[in-house]
Amino acid sequence: MLSLSRLKPTHLKLLLRIAETGKLQLAADQLAISQPAASRILADIEADIGAPIFERLPRGMLPTEIGRSILRRVGMILAEFDGLEQELGMLRSGQSGRVRIGAVTGPAVGYVVPAIAHIREQSRDIDVTIHVAPSAELIRGLEERHFDFIIARPPPGYDTTDLEMNPARTERVVLLVNNQHPLAGKPACALSDLRQYEWVMQERGAPIRQAVENVFRTSDLPLPDQVSNSSSLLVALTMLAAGNAITPQAQEVADLLGANGIGARLAVLDIAQTISVEPYFIIRHRHHASTAAVMRVYQRVLEIL
Repeated sequence: MLSLSRLKPTHLKLLLRIAETGKLQLAADQLAISQPAASRILADIEADIGAPIFERLPRGMLPTEIGRSILRRVGMILAEFDGLEQELGMLRSGQSGRVRIGAVTGPAVGYVVPAIAHIREQSRDIDVTIHVAPSAELIRGLEERHFDFIIARPPPGYDTTDLEMNPARTERVVLLVNNQHPLAGKPACALSDLRQYEWVMQERGAPIRQAVENVFRTSDLPLPDQVSNSSSLLVALTMLAAGNAITPQAQEVADLLGANGIGARLAVLDIAQTISVEPYFIIRHRHHASTAAVMRVYQRVLEIL
């Protein structure tokens, strides 16, 4: 039988392909091995473990509880192999590599994009992925090695022992409307006047939304009655264009929209209160290996912040 200590990357990839496709034959085809060979490898692994990794169903194969645990480890192991291959390639070429960054919206457009533009001036072969999402999703993605580093806020009570955290700037929030909004251009708009309009805000619990809600509460005002929930900037801009909605966004987002000409159709409401969000952090996992490409981008982001 195949000892677990002698598992090869191909065997691990087979497990992942079966989980992704639900079909042994499809998984074997993708790895260019025969179906009997794939079946034998899977049977040997399950025999070593002493339990099935997949449940055989009429419609395909689904991971068992033990299988899901194994697949999580397999993904981490293969990620390490991928990291090793990428780093070796960088050592040979000196200027290539893959960088996966997760960020909340403000710093993604305000700092990550300029950092990438700077790096690309010297290293055009660096492959960069920028994923914009709420902090909770980014923290989870960092743990699961989907990102090399993130810019986010750890949730309250989160154990940050294994994280390398560099504090960044406090995020300022502005209220965007279309330039035909009844309050556009008016000085010192009162919060009470804003309640009658529809709002499109980030999902409940998101830091920007919490900051807006806190301003209403500290002013002894009820929250707006008409609120659409969406963290999508595209959805927010569409709703602004369609009517008199109000959306809270990071200052960096408003600045970017203005720089690209979109801001000509938008206005920032003038309100007496300052709305700000606690600082976000540039976060790396202490125990995750980083390639030279990752560290170049990471250091550049730190420099900009």
